Amino acid sequence: MKRAVVTGMGAITPIGCDVNTFWENLKAGVCGIDFITRFDTSDYRAKLAAEVKDDFDPLLYMEKSDVRKTDRFVQFALSSAAQAVADSGITGKIDPERLGVYFGSGIGGFDTFIQEHNNLLNRGPLRVSPLFIPKMISNIGAGNIAIKHGAKGPCLSFSTACATGTTCIGEALRAIRGGYADAIIAGGSDATISPLAVAGFINCMALTESDDPKAASIPFDKRRSGFVMGEGAGALLIEEYEHAKKRGAHIYAELCGYGSTCDAHHVTAPDTEATASAKAIADCYRESGEADASKIYINAHGTSTPMNDKTETAAIKRVYGEDAYKINISSTKSMTGHLLGAAGAVEAIASIKALSDGIVPPTIGYKEKDPECDLNYTPNEAKKTEIDLSMSVSLGFGGHNACIGFKKVK
Repeated sequence: MKRAVVTGMGAITPIGCDVNTFWENLKAGVCGIDFITRFDTSDYRAKLAAEVKDDFDPLLYMEKSDVRKTDRFVQFALSSAAQAVADSGITGKIDPERLGVYFGSGIGGFDTFIQEHNNLLNRGPLRVSPLFIPKMISNIGAGNIAIKHGAKGPCLSFSTACATGTTCIGEALRAIRGGYADAIIAGGSDATISPLAVAGFINCMALTESDDPKAASIPFDKRRSGFVMGEGAGALLIEEYEHAKKRGAHIYAELCGYGSTCDAHHVTAPDTEATASAKAIADCYRESGEADASKIYINAHGTSTPMNDKTETAAIKRVYGEDAYKINISSTKSMTGHLLGAAGAVEAIASIKALSDGIVPPTIGYKEKDPECDLNYTPNEAKKTEIDLSMSVSLGFGGHNACIGFKKVK
């Protein structure tokens, strides 16, 4: 069976707009959550978000004319992908028909949708932009990445809500193993910190109403009360091992396992029995090959919602039994907030860096233990330890469950 490895990475996040800055801030426990600056939140019960800061400059990766023609989520996608491709050094060293793109978004061009809807209502149908549809549709991030990098192989855009980034990476693994491509740019992007999206998430009881940025996204803590919306993008260059080896590419890790299931239970709530989510983790673990529990790192979905965190804890226990207590676990959403469709891709990068550096990033803001969440969540400070297997779990609305695994190349 063909093997898949990671040879490039790119990240646009609330705590750094490149992989190195993102990782250094994760290790240091830097919180990217603050009061929303994009719009007036006076009438909103939730006032916090994890916004990508002013250090993001799309002009580093795009022409000015292209910035005007794209939604913010596409700018994030193109920027992270450009970083990953440059990092990999693959340009000019692959047949364009063997280079693919598997890049998704949970929501797509939300800002564009609202702007053009307002144009319709206030100015009439003739004033709706001809760019409305190609700026808004959720596959357009993948399409633009393919155009930018001349990728003429398979180009797919999965949307599995908050599991989107993980699903794209996992499906890229299967495509590489199946021989459908020699390399795939995979990841996810979302940018939905807008009045309507925030109001919608508030009213479906998903967002925390905490007004303390340091105690808002507190996964697995008994005080948790909902997630904090974030934004950004993550991209991996996933390459067939022999192809990467032949061209002398730097290899970060082997993408060695993937599990994908559905709760088939509820449109927003996870199944508290955790049977399907546990199966996704177990399938990934089986594909990845066994490892000593004390040398496993799990980057948990860990949204800081009451139901998710206890369900995810139950899923891990279902898979590992008593060994679950030996596993190193953390939720980097305590620092980045929830990046929706981008979360899994960004958290895959955190998982790879944890593996290569032997450092488990912390779950910050953790103070009060919950008897239903009683595993080792790496509270407040990073931990130096040897890691043999790094796994990333993502769980999405609609019951989507996905898990991917990484090992060092041997």
